[in-house]
Amino acid sequence: MWATVQPWIDWIWEYFRTGFHDVNQVLGLLIAIAAAYLLSRYSRIFVIALGALVFYVIAEVMIPVVANHAQFQLPNMVEQGYWQRLAAIYAGFLLIITVFYVVKRMLLRSGH
Repeated sequence: MWATVQPWIDWIWEYFRTGFHDVNQVLGLLIAIAAAYLLSRYSRIFVIALGALVFYVIAEVMIPVVANHAQFQLPNMVEQGYWQRLAAIYAGFLLIITVFYVVKRMLLRSGH
């Protein structure tokens, strides 16, 4: 049975690893910190992570336009692997926001 389950676990773990790598940059970490701050109950993690993903994609497009006066260009959504990259980034946000949320909860408990 483990031989059947192991490829699935490896596949899911690879999404988290890739997403963590992509989000573990300054922009992604700042978005994750803000998302963890806004996360009031952990049951809302999926919605907050989706919002963080949308904000990340918008920022990825707009920062070069605003900072470097680059030409506005939408991401190529039909490019092979684009949606897989977004799914991996979403998984990364789930992981990193969870870590920041746990730290936030621990700090709030120690303050009482």
